[in-house]
Amino acid sequence: MARSTTSSPLQIYLNDHLAGASGGVELLRRAARVHREDGMGPELSELAREVSEDRAALVQIMKDLGVPIRRHKVALGWLGEKVGRLKPNGRLIARSPVSDVLEIELMRLGVEGKASCWRTLRVLADGKLDSTRLNSLIQRAAQQAERLEKLRMSTAADVFTT
Repeated sequence: MARSTTSSPLQIYLNDHLAGASGGVELLRRAARVHREDGMGPELSELAREVSEDRAALVQIMKDLGVPIRRHKVALGWLGEKVGRLKPNGRLIARSPVSDVLEIELMRLGVEGKASCWRTLRVLADGKLDSTRLNSLIQRAAQQAERLEKLRMSTAADVFTT
């Protein structure tokens, strides 16, 4: 039997979110390493751990729904984070403090997107998925967004007032 090369809209949607989650985990882990010596390090490490767990939850949901994981999309999400490091930042060699603000904003956007995915899945659950688990993931994403917003505001104040 020939393998189908077409994907349903849900398969595409979930694989795109998985790609984003893969890039997001990488970005958070790198940011945690960059800031391990300052006040943001522990918070970013904890967020990286949580987002990694959320990514694993998405993989499990995809398995529960029979959605195949498109490894090339996961690899593109990982690679996208690496390529994003090459953006001009106003400095030739050193890391710009503006990069911290932009990266935290990107992390927050990723968390907001993840929350949207969980809400979409909750609507589609219809007995196929655990609504209680999805509600928990939605709540956790909201808490992550709040924490990232606090980091963003603090970092922006430091960067743009000095």
